[in-house]
Amino acid sequence: MVAPPDNDVLWGRGLRHCHQGSPALLGVSVGARDGEILGIVGPRGAGKTTLLKCLSGQLVPDEGEVWFNSAAVHTLPAAARDRLRRERFGWVGSSPQLVPELTAWENAALPLLLSGARHRAARDTAREWLDRLDVGDCARRRPRDLVQAQRQRVAIARALVCLPEVIFADDPTAPLHSADRAQVLRTLTAAARTHGITVLLATHDPDVAAFTDRTVALVDGQRAAALPGGRPWPEEGVAPCSAPA
Repeated sequence: MVAPPDNDVLWGRGLRHCHQGSPALLGVSVGARDGEILGIVGPRGAGKTTLLKCLSGQLVPDEGEVWFNSAAVHTLPAAARDRLRRERFGWVGSSPQLVPELTAWENAALPLLLSGARHRAARDTAREWLDRLDVGDCARRRPRDLVQAQRQRVAIARALVCLPEVIFADDPTAPLHSADRAQVLRTLTAAARTHGITVLLATHDPDVAAFTDRTVALVDGQRAAALPGGRPWPEEGVAPCSAPA
């Protein structure tokens, strides 16, 4: 194994992975710096979700290495990877996946409650994040009583509530109308910058990618400088345009 670069908090090297015999990643290498908002961009089916799952320890790559804070993730047993995701990582998917029996604030507070935080402190912190995401008035309602956009905001609050070291955001604005996306992304990125959280943000939308510091493009499971049809993405190390006001 080769140790990762010193300035990368998260690093994947030569990652290959197949789903039921179909290749999803074909030797992808990527690194994210401490406190960086890194966009993983490309069309649907490019391998973005698989890459995030390999980097977060949800999947063990068929080949390649994953390092977090200079410690190997790909060699950890399943229980240790579960603990890493619970204690130091946050995840937001394109669908909320809330616990239906819990209220919105209980769903948002779940990482704190599972880590042993006091009930009142967990509730207050969760409600603060719900307020910041404009769903504070939904705190006592259960997922079935919320619309999809509200449920997704609760899921984002859940990812932020513990202030993890890394947040993996897999197309997190997919359930939101365009009018809501900018506000949610501003909240997520502002929180990340304030607290030094590294964010890996997967998207096929250039408007969402505009909120990142730089982008890495994937096409057909491989690194690429442009999307099919020749539409360019900013190359490695080149910051995209400023986020919309």
